[in-house]
Amino acid sequence: MSRPLSDHEKRKQISVRGLAGVENVTELKKNFNRHLHFTLVKDRNVATPRDYYFALAHTVRDHLVGRWIRTQQHYYEKDPKKISGGWQMEEADDWLRYGNPWEKARPEFTLPVHFYGHVEHTSQGAKWVDTQVVLAMPYDTPVPGYRNNVVNTMRLWSAKAPNDFNLKDFNVGGYIQAVLDRNLAENISRVLYPNDNFFEGKELRLKQEYFVVAATLQDIIRRFKSSKFGCRDPVRTNFDAFPDKVAIQLNDTHPSLAIPELMRILVDLERLDWDKAWDVTVRTCAYTNHTVLPEALERWPVHLLETLLPRHLQIIYEINQRFLNRVAATFPGDIDRLRRMSLVEEGAVKRINMAHLCIAGSHAVNGVARIHSEILKKTIFKDFYELEPHKFQNKTNGITPRRWLVLCNPGLAEVIAERIGEDFISDLDQLRKLLSFVDDEAFIRDVAKVKQENKLKFAAYLEKEYKVHINPNSLFDIQVKRIHEYKRQLLNCLHVITLYNRIKREPNKFFVPRTVMIGGKAAPGYHMAKMIIKLITAIGDVVNHDPAVGDRLRVIFLENYRVSLAEKVIPAADLSEQISTAGTEASGTGNMKFMVNGALTIGTMDGANVEMAEEAGEENFFIFGMRVEDVEKLDQKGYNAQEYYDRIPELRQIIEQLSSGFFSPKQPDLFKDIVNMLMHHDRFKVFADYEDYIKCQEKVSALYKNPREWTRMVIRNIATSGKFSSDRTIAQYAREIWGVEPSRQRLPAPDEAI
Repeated sequence: MSRPLSDHEKRKQISVRGLAGVENVTELKKNFNRHLHFTLVKDRNVATPRDYYFALAHTVRDHLVGRWIRTQQHYYEKDPKKISGGWQMEEADDWLRYGNPWEKARPEFTLPVHFYGHVEHTSQGAKWVDTQVVLAMPYDTPVPGYRNNVVNTMRLWSAKAPNDFNLKDFNVGGYIQAVLDRNLAENISRVLYPNDNFFEGKELRLKQEYFVVAATLQDIIRRFKSSKFGCRDPVRTNFDAFPDKVAIQLNDTHPSLAIPELMRILVDLERLDWDKAWDVTVRTCAYTNHTVLPEALERWPVHLLETLLPRHLQIIYEINQRFLNRVAATFPGDIDRLRRMSLVEEGAVKRINMAHLCIAGSHAVNGVARIHSEILKKTIFKDFYELEPHKFQNKTNGITPRRWLVLCNPGLAEVIAERIGEDFISDLDQLRKLLSFVDDEAFIRDVAKVKQENKLKFAAYLEKEYKVHINPNSLFDIQVKRIHEYKRQLLNCLHVITLYNRIKREPNKFFVPRTVMIGGKAAPGYHMAKMIIKLITAIGDVVNHDPAVGDRLRVIFLENYRVSLAEKVIPAADLSEQISTAGTEASGTGNMKFMVNGALTIGTMDGANVEMAEEAGEENFFIFGMRVEDVEKLDQKGYNAQEYYDRIPELRQIIEQLSSGFFSPKQPDLFKDIVNMLMHHDRFKVFADYEDYIKCQEKVSALYKNPREWTRMVIRNIATSGKFSSDRTIAQYAREIWGVEPSRQRLPAPDEAI
């Protein structure tokens, strides 16, 4: 009888099988040693694990380079943080300290990016002059396709000061200031604003956004001009075909300056008339919205744009005037509508609404889940939808099955492949074939076995890395995502405390054992999110050290949550917490990762949860809480947390515990801000969903006591997760927004005859 395959061997069978015949083990070792000796100038006596990683990376990259170059040739021819004392502590992530073996610098394509200066209007048109120049140097990273020999390019940009950058003043003070200014210029790509949930109108952030936009657009136009479509006229570039060959997807409003920048290039530099340039711009650009939270939407102060990008502000004003003329012609006399739809918001500080700019300057606007796209049309972009309904679409997010199933969960991938073959890896809809195995006892047993193995591995990982012991037979209840009030980690905390109080009240009663794991990072300046992390760790300190609880309940905060940790915890999860207030989560992708890896979802009807429940059947989901229309009604009535506090004894007990310092005896008022927010300022209505959430969690525990029925539900979820492949998402963007047909073409390998 043969021994069972290890995870490494399973991964090799599924993921690396396609490399068979490319290189034998001896050749692989030879290339590895070559890079260790000649690229890194090390031998095994002095080499570190990082050196071995770099040597292996260079070895693998050698395989990609030939395909990478061949792909670019084909396209040209065819033209296609940490935790301390329970508090989050930020540490700089100096990820480029040792270089990046996967990227290739391209200094020969360095481009100038302009800031500041002023605009002169001449007989030849507008000229942006006396600018400060920062150089954008590209770095290319290969992105290999799956078993098709295609290697695409991800181009990133690094800011460099010009050699003569303000170094003309040779007195000592002037020279030092010049060097400091040079550093400021290069800071554009040295640091990144970490907040993506709260807009901060900081000059450096605006510089970063424009820097990437300006460099990328120059690069795009250089490529277009060198193509057979752009160089028909030796004197003047023909931009008629530009929208047919270039697609610019504005991923939220961060790259929204692409619209006025493309207009500036076409009008000021390429001398197209405004109407022609605007037609090219609109047909080229499309906008994806990712949030309905008003505090996350970008609204740049006019005075900042006027200083940093004066020509772009003029162009935005012109876009706005022409746009409002159209609105006025369509809705005559509706002054309020003009005010609501204006790109320029009047007020104490005049601002440019970048979402409005994106809609006006794009031919397509989409949300990232069906319910999200409907909310956009009915609420925040209602006026724009009424003006141009044809622009609005939906593109539900997806995840790649290569990473989020095959790579991170090889045991499950192998069990699936044994039943339905390997085609599901590139066609996730094939998973529907598993529905015929819902009652297959051997398959039920195999799926349950894989889950238990993953739980044992993750328990061992926690014990080794964090010195935390958990019960691998307990229900692994996981909520991992950004820490934010709308994602309602606080609702999860209320459930944990409810379980704790029930165990303490009836210590001899049987409770389904649970290990609740919450992970994620708070934005550095987000006080409430950091308080939520502190609360989670404080609850864990009490629960995990109470001998009356034993291993019936454990609370773990997963520190430094990141992709590599997600790849470990998601395959081990039994229950996926997706509990945002209905109408606040655009889509979510973690919910999809859990689903395909065999976790059941407890969630509100929000974001992609709605479509996941639709695919699997609501009976195979743990759905609770208010729907979007319920939230709207509650808003109209007025949400009053005190009503729930007065009516629900278990909830009242929890708030009294938080207020009295039960979970923070050394600092009794530590959680006063959380209590005050929940009682008086809770935008996300945690108490309103508390009762239904607790009842739904009781259903979870009841089903978990029946392993066979639990696993059958797991199989139904896995089998119906095919819609949530990024392959489907990208294909829809290609067909319905970019106007191209996705290609499944396999290119010849470098050593194959063409």
